Amino acid sequence: MLMQRNLNIHQHAFAELNQYVSDTCKGVGASASSVLVIHNGTIVNEWYSGFHEHGKDSRKVDAESQFNVASVRKTYLALAISLALCEKRISSIDDLAVRYLNNADIDERSAGSTTIRHLLTHTHGLNSAGETIFAAGTDWEYNNAGVNLLLRIVRNVFHKPLARVVEERLLVPYGLDRTGWRKEKSPELVWPGESYGGDTGEEANLFVSTRELAYWGYINLMQGSVDGCQLLPKAVFEQATAIATPSMLDESLPRNGFFWWVQDRPRPDSEIGEQLPLGSYQALGLYGNAVLIIPEHQVVAVRMLNQTGGNPPGYNYIKDIQRFGNLVLECVLDMNRQML
Repeated sequence: MLMQRNLNIHQHAFAELNQYVSDTCKGVGASASSVLVIHNGTIVNEWYSGFHEHGKDSRKVDAESQFNVASVRKTYLALAISLALCEKRISSIDDLAVRYLNNADIDERSAGSTTIRHLLTHTHGLNSAGETIFAAGTDWEYNNAGVNLLLRIVRNVFHKPLARVVEERLLVPYGLDRTGWRKEKSPELVWPGESYGGDTGEEANLFVSTRELAYWGYINLMQGSVDGCQLLPKAVFEQATAIATPSMLDESLPRNGFFWWVQDRPRPDSEIGEQLPLGSYQALGLYGNAVLIIPEHQVVAVRMLNQTGGNPPGYNYIKDIQRFGNLVLECVLDMNRQML
């Protein structure tokens, strides 16, 4: 995927954003960081800083560097589930999950009332052991129990693992060759010091370059239509990024699409900044990587970090990512004012 870059005119407008990410990188003990912003289909800010690892002999971060995006991988799982719904491999988001799982995959006694919707929105009420911690649809708890069940559902309904579905339906058609599940270290990977057993999509080892994570955000923003070609149905993206959280959930809790955090109104525990308009959506990963889409302003923003240590005293990752999103919007609006 090719995209026009217009950095000489606009990049100074994002100096505060880039500095904020640089400060965050140092504050959390990361060694690598980057920022990329797309506005109206043009890259208006692209910034790289640091090295793949701490140490003078480490590779410098650049456009070829691929970061482990951790939980941002869930947005690619969301794509697969949305495809399955559009293709009637899954009949309804409100179908019981057990309908698409083998007996060995799930305990019907604890998850018999859990639906696909519950799995996608962290409202399934299951812990990592598959035990019930609350009745499905009545509360919100962020963990990977729902993710793991959906990975099995993808394998069952497509008859292939997630990585192959994503490769065949997204990566190859859209020309994304710096995105993939990696199990072996190579020079272009910002390696987090973990070891992985496979590359089929069941592990948190999805590596993506800064540009391609931004392109993934842009594909979502454009609802699958890029360079005049609708390579995936618009409905796949519409339903994945619309709020799917059960309507009766307590008003203080976050709202999700298919894993995406979606802005309906500012909520204190949401990852999305309070200044961002209705319909904005975002995903954040463990190491600090994030992709933010602001449809009202035709903006996609990516932040990459490689934080592997614990949070320092006084650091609040929710406040940090909210500030990042707010600052993205502030910089875009400032850039637009300067162009008048």
